Amino acid sequence: MQQDPNLQVVGEARDGQQAIDLCDTLTPDIAIMDVNMPNMGGIEATRQIKKLYPRIAVLGLSAHDDEAFVMALLEAGAAGYLLKDAPGQDLIDAIYAAKRGESVIAPQLTQMILKRVRQGSEQKTEALTEREREVLLLAARGFSNKEIAKKLEISPKTVEVHLSALFEKLEVASRTEAVIRSMKRGIIQLSEL
Repeated sequence: MQQDPNLQVVGEARDGQQAIDLCDTLTPDIAIMDVNMPNMGGIEATRQIKKLYPRIAVLGLSAHDDEAFVMALLEAGAAGYLLKDAPGQDLIDAIYAAKRGESVIAPQLTQMILKRVRQGSEQKTEALTEREREVLLLAARGFSNKEIAKKLEISPKTVEVHLSALFEKLEVASRTEAVIRSMKRGIIQLSEL
C-alpha cells in the first residue's frame, strides 16, 4: 500500500478460488475481499478461507451496501465490511484493527446491522411459547424434569418436549446453554431466578 509503508500488498486475485489459493501460498495476515467476483464469489471464498486458514482476517470491501451482502459476508467470518468509497485512511485503520482481532464496520452500515440484531433477538424471544418460557425458568432454577412436571401439572414427557423445542429455538444443546443464551437475549432476567 502506498499510503502506509508498513503495509504490503502480496497478491491480487481475479476470483474467489484464486483468493483461496493465494492465501495458501502467500499466507497473508489480511485478505481484502469483494462480495461480487466471478466463478466463486467473495462470500463463499471468505467462508473457505476462514475454514482453512482461521488466523487470516478477512475484510469485506465492496460497493454493495445491501443488508443481505453485508450480513452474509460477516456470517461467513469476515472481520469487517467497508464500502469501496471509504477514504484510504479508513481502509488502513480497518486493516490494523482486523490484525488486532477487532471488528470494523463502515459507519453507514452500523445502524442497519444493529437493527437486524435487535430484530433477530426479538424474533427469538417471541418464538418461545409461554409454557416453554415457564419450563425454561424452572429449569434455570434447578428443578428436574419430574419437579417441573409436578409444578406445572403436566407429564415429564411433555416437559421433555418443551425443553427440546426451546433448545432448538435457542440453538443450544443443554439447559445451561439455554439459560445463558436466554439471559443474553433478555428472554429471562436474573431477578426472575
